[in-house]
Amino acid sequence: MSGPRILFVVDAGGEVGDRHVARSLPLAQALAARGASPIFLSPPPVAERLQALAADLPRLSAPAGGVETLAAAAAFADVEAVVFDHDGLSFEQHEAIGKDRPRLVIDDRADRPLGAEMVLDPGPHRTEADYAELASGARLLLGPQYAPLPPEYSALREAAWTRRDGPVRRILVDLDRPAAGAVAGEVLQTLRPRLGNLAIDIVLGAASPSRRGLERLAAHDKRLGLNFDPQDLAVLAAEADLAVGPADESLFARCALGLPSILVVLDEAQRPAAAALEKAGAALAADRAGPDFAAQLDRAIVRLLADAGLRARLSRTAGATCDGLGAPRAAEAFLSLLGGRDSLTPSQTRQT
Repeated sequence: MSGPRILFVVDAGGEVGDRHVARSLPLAQALAARGASPIFLSPPPVAERLQALAADLPRLSAPAGGVETLAAAAAFADVEAVVFDHDGLSFEQHEAIGKDRPRLVIDDRADRPLGAEMVLDPGPHRTEADYAELASGARLLLGPQYAPLPPEYSALREAAWTRRDGPVRRILVDLDRPAAGAVAGEVLQTLRPRLGNLAIDIVLGAASPSRRGLERLAAHDKRLGLNFDPQDLAVLAAEADLAVGPADESLFARCALGLPSILVVLDEAQRPAAAALEKAGAALAADRAGPDFAAQLDRAIVRLLADAGLRARLSRTAGATCDGLGAPRAAEAFLSLLGGRDSLTPSQTRQT
């Protein structure tokens, strides 16, 4: 490739898991499709997840260690730009690693100053005011239309929508997160008595602490299908008629497929996004920290199973919120910045 070499500095491992790697990969792939050469700075936890998710992507090896180790390894990178998806890095560290090169920060917290010329935050609740003092002068790519999703979601969008006017046949439960604890089991306790013969696809990691308990449950309930680290998650979502999942970055995939969903709020950070989508009529929400979580979840399930009109409205609104093309939009905006061009108007740099 003859385009710019772009270094990706991302976090992985521990409670972070692969969420930052998985979120940045679609952007890297979209940049590569437009002639750029992405390369991932790869300490062991990042290398492990890249091997599982995108083994063919170029990497720059880095030893295990903290932020200082990352900065030292990045100093050897012959690149023209840097993309950060790492909540542990500060403004000063962005500056030190990026040097005088253009920098894009993927963020969803808006809780610290960012050393970037461009900020991508796909949160449905985000406004320019959130970054006015945190990224002064940066170009802001805000809202779900910039959510970096793998290309299969936009490819499956039309086929998924053909199911949305039909009856409920399959439900997707995707709640296997470090912050979730035993919530998947709690959700299934509420779902199973309500579903008759409907199929339930459960997504979880192969090393999930919930695995043994769910395997025992599935052995006695043939409606339950367990999917460990599925490579076809987009297909599972496209073939589902309802979903129960967290109000984290996975909500954008469900929106792109017009999948009527109940958002389970797992922590304080997820609350604003869930509230924004529920207010917009794009999803229902249930807060696990609330005193009536089980009752709230049960009411939402009963409503969605009984009301085809509600399902259709949620589907249309969710689908209008996110079309699955956020990665190409962000890639083009960043390449425009690198090229010194300004092909997007200010109104195009913030879409919600």
